[in-house]
Amino acid sequence: MAKENALTVASFIGFGEVASRFAEALQMHGARVLAFDVLLERPGGRETLLRRVRGDPPQFVPLAELIARADVVLSTVTTSVALDAAKACAPLLQRGQSFIDLNATSPATKREICAIIDASGADFVEGAILPAVGVMGAKSKVLLCGARAGELAAAISNLGLNFHAYGAEIGKASSFKMLRSIFSKGLEALLIECLLSARRAGIEHDLWREIVATMDAASFDEIGGNWIRTHATAHTRRYHEMLQVRDVLRELSLDVPMTDATIRLFGRSDEVALKDAFTTPPATFADVIAALDARIGSSINDKR
Repeated sequence: MAKENALTVASFIGFGEVASRFAEALQMHGARVLAFDVLLERPGGRETLLRRVRGDPPQFVPLAELIARADVVLSTVTTSVALDAAKACAPLLQRGQSFIDLNATSPATKREICAIIDASGADFVEGAILPAVGVMGAKSKVLLCGARAGELAAAISNLGLNFHAYGAEIGKASSFKMLRSIFSKGLEALLIECLLSARRAGIEHDLWREIVATMDAASFDEIGGNWIRTHATAHTRRYHEMLQVRDVLRELSLDVPMTDATIRLFGRSDEVALKDAFTTPPATFADVIAALDARIGSSINDKR
């Protein structure tokens, strides 16, 4: 079966939230969308997939047919089966085709998938989706790494998505994604702990409005940067404040892992004498991070 032009067709392995949101935008920009999902092989599976469709439905086809028709295959399965998906596709792929793995896996797993795809003769490109697709949809920024990252990022972005080349090294994009998750997933956990505590105290909605107002008052560059810059000189005071916070939370009978971690982090800055490096908050947050990096490294080496 003849392959179709990569600039006019998009082929998805796995049709969940990512594929459904991306497919909608791609079709609006004139692309044909093909999709395969393991649900197609199960009773009632096609009906389940159709309920996920946004806009016009894609053409659901068997895996072998999808790959035979594809120049570019985008893997958008669940993280736990990303490796299995690559193994299933590899025997069907050929030289001249590209396999883009968009799943949230570690750099090591991306490199393992790369080896599987490379053995088929096809080109491997890793992808890292940064913001939540459920919120940003087709505007979600996606980083690509691999030999064909620049070419494919341009071609796919011309079809309504927001793909960017991030280099040739496999693992770089997923490292960015994983380390970014420290912030995004950590903030999610922090908000849940904060609001759960506030609910116990009867001030849940008032506190949420205060948080929103604080974050809307200035750019995050200003707010977040100020937190880090002033950490240089205020970490000891904040450590003792958080000890008081934990006492309040104990009165609410809550397990508070995020608060406990915050206490440990502020305490570590005190233990490595971060305040000795600064008499006033520095001009940039990078100065604080560099000083912490040097001092934490030295403290670990000393303990060894």
